[in-house]
Amino acid sequence: MNSSPLDVDARHDYPFSALVGLDALRQFLLLAAVDPGLGGVLVSGPRGTAKSTSARALAALLPEGRMISLPLGATEERLIGSLDIEAMLRDGELRFAPGLLAAAHHGVLYVDEVNLLPDGLVDALLDVAASGINTVEREGISHSHPARFVLIGTMNPEEGELRPQLLDRFGLMVELENCHEPALRQAMVRARLDFEADPAGFSAAHASADEALRQRLRGARQALAGLTFSDAVHARVSQLAIEAGVDGVRADLAMLRAARALAAWEQADAIELEHVDRVASACLRHRAGPQAPEPRPAAMPPSSADDAAKGRTQAPGEGGPAAGRGGDAGYLPPEPVGITPVKPVRPWLPKT
Repeated sequence: MNSSPLDVDARHDYPFSALVGLDALRQFLLLAAVDPGLGGVLVSGPRGTAKSTSARALAALLPEGRMISLPLGATEERLIGSLDIEAMLRDGELRFAPGLLAAAHHGVLYVDEVNLLPDGLVDALLDVAASGINTVEREGISHSHPARFVLIGTMNPEEGELRPQLLDRFGLMVELENCHEPALRQAMVRARLDFEADPAGFSAAHASADEALRQRLRGARQALAGLTFSDAVHARVSQLAIEAGVDGVRADLAMLRAARALAAWEQADAIELEHVDRVASACLRHRAGPQAPEPRPAAMPPSSADDAAKGRTQAPGEGGPAAGRGGDAGYLPPEPVGITPVKPVRPWLPKT
């Protein structure tokens, strides 16, 4: 079969530096990459707003360059992995079959239409995204392994919402809208056609800008631990959370971590109040109480590394073969693991 001139070389991802026009999304994806412990980014928006393209472009900036997709029909066993107790009884050796969480380690775990997944599955992956550790238990046996990844969940609000208890578990939220500016829409389509016509050439044109982002991300991760929170910063976080009427303190933790990641990304010497103000909207919009005022909008100026990409245009489409490497990795080969007994829990008995 003859190939179309618009066929895309799947070896090339759409460059992250070419996603101009998605400033807020780009910035918050980068903050989640600086500190995956933030709890991930929930991206809400209509179809065709470059959600999956942006996720794959971010994955290409990470050292592993890996993106794992969680399919809608996935079971909990496929997500967290499984322990083969029968093999232990038969051969005396416990074997662990890694799931998608293990495959996503040091990469991106992409969950499309997260609002359509069973609540239990969403709760499990959000637990691991926040802790960086996945624990599998069966028949009194436990096995844990590191699973540190950047979680990106997407949803179309027209297809239903997430329960508030699950929304609260996402560190950041970005809301995308359809583009109604003719010039920008034309630039988006033109860039996409250019990429599809010559993926290698298009990627090469943005290679230096992407490499600058990659190096800056590496430096920000190294600087993260050296930044501490002042009393003034902590007081500002508390004030904003109270004004938003949020439940619990997850919003406070998310704002502190996001402000620290932003300070590290901008190579600041300290976390300032303006760092808190600029991340507050993304941390509060999905947690705010019904009577709370609209969170302050986040002002995210382009970074110096992003300036190298000025004049570029964003990828307008969703996924498809143009999105590049990655996808559903399925199970990894089973591997022998140590056995960790689980302490029995004494059942609660009513008083007689």
